[in-house]
Amino acid sequence: MKAIQIEGFGNPADVVKVVDLPDVDAPGIGEVVIALEASPINPSDLLMISGRYGYLPKLPSVVGQEGVGRITAVGNGVTHLKIGDRTIVPYPAPVWAERIKADARWLRRLPDGDVDQLAMLGINPPTAYLLLTDFVKLPMGSWVIQNAANSGVGRSVIPIAKSLGLNTVSVVRRDDVVDEIKALGGDVVLVDGPDLAKRVASATGDALISLALDGVGDMSTMNLLGCLADKARLVAYSAMSGKPFVGDARLLIYREMTLHGFWLGHWFKRTTPQDYVQMYERLAPLVVSGAIRTPVAQTFTFDQASEAVKAAARYQGKILFKTA
Repeated sequence: MKAIQIEGFGNPADVVKVVDLPDVDAPGIGEVVIALEASPINPSDLLMISGRYGYLPKLPSVVGQEGVGRITAVGNGVTHLKIGDRTIVPYPAPVWAERIKADARWLRRLPDGDVDQLAMLGINPPTAYLLLTDFVKLPMGSWVIQNAANSGVGRSVIPIAKSLGLNTVSVVRRDDVVDEIKALGGDVVLVDGPDLAKRVASATGDALISLALDGVGDMSTMNLLGCLADKARLVAYSAMSGKPFVGDARLLIYREMTLHGFWLGHWFKRTTPQDYVQMYERLAPLVVSGAIRTPVAQTFTFDQASEAVKAAARYQGKILFKTA
């Protein structure tokens, strides 16, 4: 079977290789085999391939972290899935291979929907959901502020927050995406800047905001902190600026604000199959309905791996591998 593998870390376009590997074995007790249909290239994939991610695989390794496919074989003891069912590929199985063997306890049949969008169910929507629910228990009607609102996580935050009865302030870095984020359901959409706190207060009627989601870092972190209420929490889940975040320690000291980091990889390590399945059963209908949707810029085959990662590195839209 074809797969995308790396033998060393470095520039993704230089180190990804299309290889022919032995097919996966027949599924054992409690296992299934999944034939991959589609998989996105995420920024975290590029970081891993370049050797700059929080987890680095033992080399050589097939790479890729999320995707969707059809079940082609079912092992003994698996009664809730059958051949032909579509399912996500569970983290942390390396995804960029034509077939993947997986533990069926973590899987459920997905509802019918756009395969490209379902391929992006695995990482960004659960990150958004957990950012909104794991750090602060917000009552309905509360406000949440986020930057990186036009990223995959940011686009997921808006409909998930709405499903939880929360209002969103979505901060972007370009004027040309404001209307697009409003069309997704963003309650307030603003361009980042040093006067952000004043504009947020005006737009929300001086609402007390207890949760900020930071995917940018640099001065954007400082701007978010200025919008928050006493004892609020800011959760950093990415640093798309590539720069360290900037913050005022006086806010943490005198106003009892706290900073937290979040990485989905840690949550996967400590969660149970039951909690894992329940979360995805909540999120999958939002993807199928189109409430959670990420524009796809281009699709590639495995044979175009180098070209695909070059396109993904330009960050001009989501790039997907398609196997058929």
